[in-house]
Amino acid sequence: MKVMIRRAATGLSVYVPKKDLEEHVTETEHEALWGGWVRLANGWILDLPEMAADTRLPITINAKKRGGED
Repeated sequence: MKVMIRRAATGLSVYVPKKDLEEHVTETEHEALWGGWVRLANGWILDLPEMAADTRLPITINAKKRGGED
């Protein structure tokens, strides 16, 4: 699913346009963010693609939701 990741005043947030949903990132697998998973405040876990550690935000990417439909 397409998501937009941006840096907010309170940390990272993810916006899912199809669901009109914006949630804060509460936990990440890797400090560099890319190539691992992120947990959102609503409990969703998204797998992020491999990208360079210095990739600039905001960015729209394809992420995969674990444990259900997108």
